[in-house]
Amino acid sequence: MLRLKELENLSIENKKPNDAAVLAVFYPGLRKETKFVLILRKTYKGVHSNQVGFPGGRVEVEDENLMHTALRETEEEVGIPRHEVEVVRELSRLYIPPSNFWVYPFMGVMKRTPVLVPQEDEVESVLEIELKDFLCDSCLTTQTLSTSYAKEIEVPAFILNGHVVWGATAMMLSEMKDILKQVL
Repeated sequence: MLRLKELENLSIENKKPNDAAVLAVFYPGLRKETKFVLILRKTYKGVHSNQVGFPGGRVEVEDENLMHTALRETEEEVGIPRHEVEVVRELSRLYIPPSNFWVYPFMGVMKRTPVLVPQEDEVESVLEIELKDFLCDSCLTTQTLSTSYAKEIEVPAFILNGHVVWGATAMMLSEMKDILKQVL
């Protein structure tokens, strides 16, 4: 509720937000189970330090479009070759006030199990999430956290591979989960 009230009173376009794009890539695991990738960001001086998110990042001048950004950043951060990913849809864009970004999430698939290589200076670890675990409602929880806009606030979250995933990433995951439950 607090975040919604904050966003209602905010003129996002006046803040001149940067654009970024992220990618949820689905692929067969070694035992043919469907997986997707999240990353644990390195600890650094910044608002997303040590948080779990999708691979992705800021739009660069050489990017043809937002989808290209998501594919390029995913290749850079986790080593998934962009030419092997078929992007199947875009999710809802999301404004992130602490970093002043519009984030454009995409969903894609690849046909083989990738060799995942974390980008040393940005990614602490790569998290391979099994689709069946993600679709199970037992991964849903609430956590009490301190954020950039509130202290000791209760937020919806996912517990995935032992990590608490909240905030913008949890919002994207919720939309993705709703879409997947409609088609699976």
